[in-house]
Amino acid sequence: MRAFWLLLFCVISALFCPVASAEFTAIDTPSDGGGSVTLCWSAYDFVGSSAADTLTIYRRNVGSIAWKLIAVAALSDESHLDDSVADGKPYEYMIVARGGDSSSNLYAGPVSASAQWYNAHRTTVLIGTLVCVLTLVAVTLLSRRNKPFYIRPIKGLEAVDEAVGRATEMGKPVLFTPGWGGDIQRPTTIAALNILRYVAAKTAEYRCDLYFPTHDPVIMAAAEEVVRESYIEQGQADMYNADNVFYTSSSQLGYAAAVDGVVSRYKPAAIFLLGTFEGEALILAETGNSVGAMQVAGTDSTIQLSFFMVACDFTLIGEELFAASGYLTKDAKILSSVKVQDFLKIAIVALLFAGAIMVTFGSNTLAEWIGRT
Repeated sequence: MRAFWLLLFCVISALFCPVASAEFTAIDTPSDGGGSVTLCWSAYDFVGSSAADTLTIYRRNVGSIAWKLIAVAALSDESHLDDSVADGKPYEYMIVARGGDSSSNLYAGPVSASAQWYNAHRTTVLIGTLVCVLTLVAVTLLSRRNKPFYIRPIKGLEAVDEAVGRATEMGKPVLFTPGWGGDIQRPTTIAALNILRYVAAKTAEYRCDLYFPTHDPVIMAAAEEVVRESYIEQGQADMYNADNVFYTSSSQLGYAAAVDGVVSRYKPAAIFLLGTFEGEALILAETGNSVGAMQVAGTDSTIQLSFFMVACDFTLIGEELFAASGYLTKDAKILSSVKVQDFLKIAIVALLFAGAIMVTFGSNTLAEWIGRT
């Protein structure tokens, strides 16, 4: 019975009482891409050299005689990362502490570095990715079951039909340009071309001319294909004019001057400024405003949005531009992705509130867990 109580005391002591480290260790650094070894020690390892405040760390290849000095560390550091090793090669380490007339040497190894297949510090990112994927799958399945999704009305997109109809009634053309700051790889350019497909279909249906000036030959080629297909789908292939989709200049001011020239000569009744805009934003918007055009603008640049807001009739702010194609075409796949973003935003806001409340009451658990990226 006495032995039982002694064993129980030892187990409880091992679980709840801190135990001083009694050795110098060298391990392959966990959750890394290889090329490093982590050395660990404790001040208790150098009881005989308590007067020492610095440690010298040496390394050698297994089988070698000579030691190489690799670092000098403080006694209180208790760890050192050796990131100058090669993967797959075994190494031995020696740490030396000198205090007064005495010195203490400890050895560790052999140990070799290797790349880890999983980085535990990125677990938060993995969980976030899985949540995003599962949410997307769930919303997509619901959309296939014809579950309706509420999409907030966007005034700028509701005005597209009105703008094209106004141009038709006035007998004037429509102008659409994606700005100077983007190329075919930018999400804003792709979003603009998706909206162009809808606008081109409307101009074909109403038999209204559409002009598309751009600064990039690749965008011009893509736009030609989009407009041509839209006219064919509406049964108005004979109305398509390839000259109405044209390249201006790769120069910012040259592009702005060319578009302003088109606006001044043809005086379009509707202008769509959707894409990536920089310093030319206000120049184009003011010129369109001077000819009395109804203007719908949108970009992801927060700086240029302010100019569009004061000079255009309707402005798509930020993500409204990316949601526009789904909003106009009612495409279930695009609407599903928009809805997924809304759900994830709600989840992020909830985590922020929960983290703020926990920090207020002195707990950093959630903040530290999310911050492990």
